[in-house]
Amino acid sequence: MSLNLVTLVGRAGRDPEVKYFESGKVVCNFALAVNRPTRNSDEPDWFNLEMWDKTAEVAGSYVRKGSLIGVQGSLKFEYWQDRASGVSRSKPVIRVERLELLGSKQDAEQARGDLSHQYDDGEF
Repeated sequence: MSLNLVTLVGRAGRDPEVKYFESGKVVCNFALAVNRPTRNSDEPDWFNLEMWDKTAEVAGSYVRKGSLIGVQGSLKFEYWQDRASGVSRSKPVIRVERLELLGSKQDAEQARGDLSHQYDDGEF
């Protein structure tokens, strides 16, 4: 048995980048800052997110820099060879299967009630 499940809640570090392919597929990428408590203050950990299809479209339409979101997905690694140096590189990426819109930074500051909405690849 194996398990690869990642659940994170944090703020979008930038507006999502959405790409449409001729095949009809859609992908969305951006980074998520998740605060990690330390002895003196919180330090952000940064996670690269990748979403596909309807979840990607929802993120592209509703997520903006500073938006508070929850995600659930799996960890994968992307591998490539650096063109300039020829060195093999890799980076961890969270393949998001479920996106929950929890509100923007402005919404949180204004405390405007419950803005929770969920989007799941399986629902569309």
